[in-house]
Amino acid sequence: MRHDDWDRKYAAQELLWSAEPNRFVAEELAALAPGRAVDLACGEGRNAIWLARHGWRVTAVDFSEVALGKGRAIAERHGVTVDWVRADLLDDVALPPEQDLVVIAYLQLPADQLATVLAAAASALAPGGTLFVVGHDLSNLTDGVGGPQSPEVLYTPDAVVAGLPGLDVVRAERVTRPVDTPDGVRHAIDTLVRATAP
Repeated sequence: MRHDDWDRKYAAQELLWSAEPNRFVAEELAALAPGRAVDLACGEGRNAIWLARHGWRVTAVDFSEVALGKGRAIAERHGVTVDWVRADLLDDVALPPEQDLVVIAYLQLPADQLATVLAAAASALAPGGTLFVVGHDLSNLTDGVGGPQSPEVLYTPDAVVAGLPGLDVVRAERVTRPVDTPDGVRHAIDTLVRATAP
């Protein structure tokens, strides 16, 4: 989708996503010592704001100005500072270097485009920095619920790890999260990868 398509989606309702951080972001990253972080494809900023509230100096990047505007307003209500940057991650964006953490949450792209973003994210890490990736898994199509229905934009742990040469992979697996549906609680399946720079 183009940025103006996302602008329309974000403008159509108060919050497109939850105001709370992604559950895996909160679970996996809560114990990290705060430093410099960048949240790629941040949307309305729920993960960036959570990081800022936990002492991180955060740059949040997205190509939807509407989403960034919502993020700015929410951050202001929480009394935290986030550096909001409008950019398309596929346009050779120079990410701020020496990051202690890079978060990529639910940026569903075809494999070649995802590889470009993963390479940029890995190169932005400081020594010892953490790259955290979570997104809809390919197996969600048949065994889960929700998410994109196009296989070419879905993740697998192996595919994400293959895009991170030179990083030390700490965790790479499929994880599930509960989703409320009209038929009761079902489980979505995500890929989760956590890696560190040597």
